[in-house]
Amino acid sequence: MNISDVAKQTGLTAKTIRFYEDKGIITAPSRASNGYRRYSQNNINELQLIRRSRLVGFTLDECRDLLDFSRDPQRRSADVKAKAEQKLTEIDDKIAELIEMKATLEALTKQCPGNESALCPIIEGLCKHSE
Repeated sequence: MNISDVAKQTGLTAKTIRFYEDKGIITAPSRASNGYRRYSQNNINELQLIRRSRLVGFTLDECRDLLDFSRDPQRRSADVKAKAEQKLTEIDDKIAELIEMKATLEALTKQCPGNESALCPIIEGLCKHSE
């Protein structure tokens, strides 16, 4: 299968697929006699795992770890679950941080009259040192 077919099946761009190959994240596809890449179902499976893992927040290095798990017939589901639970904790922490950011920005926005005056509570609030 050529790269454009793989791109259609996985929802990734050809450039992204080549990037993953160049970084050694996916198994290198075989080459046809003309030098073109020939992707297998295994390559597609790896790319789909990466794409879906990225969609739920895993970094590229974490995707590499998940691919390693997927290739290991002796893997322990407990190890995979621990990796996923760690990511969930990171996501929860990020959500809490975003909620705090939103609350701060909402409070500053409510204080600002948004008129022609140079006095701006948003700027003043952002310039204050937190104690």
